[in-house]
Amino acid sequence: MQPSAALARIKPSPTLAITSRVQELQRAGVDVIGLGAGEPDFDTPDFIKEAGIKAIRDGKTKYTNVDGTPELKDAIALKYKRDNGLTYTRDQISVNSGGKHTLFNAMVATLDAGDEVIVPAPYWVSYPDVVLFAGGTPVFVAAGASQNYKITPEQLEAAITPRTKWVIINSPSNPTGAAYSEAELKALGAVLERHPHVWIFADDMYEHILFDDFKFTTIAQVCPALYDRTLTANGCSKAYAMTGWRIGFAGGAPWLIKAMAKLQSQSTSNPCSIAQAASVAALTGDQGFLKDNAALFQRRRDLVVGMLNQAEGMTCPLPEGAFYVYPEFSALIGKTTPSGKTIATDEDFVTYLLDDAKVAAVQGAAFGLSPAMRISYATSDELLTEACTRIQTACGALR
Repeated sequence: MQPSAALARIKPSPTLAITSRVQELQRAGVDVIGLGAGEPDFDTPDFIKEAGIKAIRDGKTKYTNVDGTPELKDAIALKYKRDNGLTYTRDQISVNSGGKHTLFNAMVATLDAGDEVIVPAPYWVSYPDVVLFAGGTPVFVAAGASQNYKITPEQLEAAITPRTKWVIINSPSNPTGAAYSEAELKALGAVLERHPHVWIFADDMYEHILFDDFKFTTIAQVCPALYDRTLTANGCSKAYAMTGWRIGFAGGAPWLIKAMAKLQSQSTSNPCSIAQAASVAALTGDQGFLKDNAALFQRRRDLVVGMLNQAEGMTCPLPEGAFYVYPEFSALIGKTTPSGKTIATDEDFVTYLLDDAKVAAVQGAAFGLSPAMRISYATSDELLTEACTRIQTACGALR
């Protein structure tokens, strides 16, 4: 017995791998600072937890509709109208077990062999692997630090072929934190309007983590002509600190939502009933804490960007959102560590950081653009200061 060809096309998530490695080291008593995890470090708000507890006490522990309860679909429709000016009915909304599940359902339900999906790089690690698993072909469009990690309309135009089925737009981005402005989205939308065979997967998971008065918009909102062929994906994981509750959702065309539900009916079935009840509270309750959390992340962003830009050989752009930075360090490639090892790749560099500085980050190669690394600043100011000090020292020790 051998693994399937579909399974052989993908690899384990490198971000989850580094998180597991850090946990192992910490359990062994090693003073390692983990900056690889992609989740907020604060707890789920109490009013959301209480809604989950109430759901258990009220006996809401049975199967629900395959792709979400009517109550949660209504709450999601309210959220899209309130936050994005988008109108969706229940048959246009899919509820899934996390944002990754939303992506998986959409790609597996629509891709055939030879279909292409445009994936801007740097990219979230799951995008290309899910496309490959579904039998499609990821087409990478590189956007480096010089263009603030955002693709241009000209790059998008050049990447589209008759085989293109989807383009993925992630704003704010994991791994860079870069966010597209309304004008930038309209410019990309103008290209897509000329290619009616291309669908848009808009990953808005970090919508509420924005800085410096940046105004969030999503492409179906600013380009109404693309509404019918955009799947606007979001979830409760990041903004509401509900990563473990596993609720993602999306709004899109009824036929696509129905296709995703068909797939889900034969895979996971419904998302957790208790998590769905808690998500209703999250989306319909007081949203004021979201700005407080964003302000906290902005302070941490400023701390990390300032310290990393003081590290020898490192350049760190200032992101508009999320809780990641993506420093570039081409100037360090070819240098030698104190133990005599050559830094030939960004994987060599993050290995050096882990071994010598006891700081864990994720290599840029995992996100499709090197030499760089992703750092999550979803941890305390004290740990971030110590980690960045260690990085500065490690960079300075290279020769």
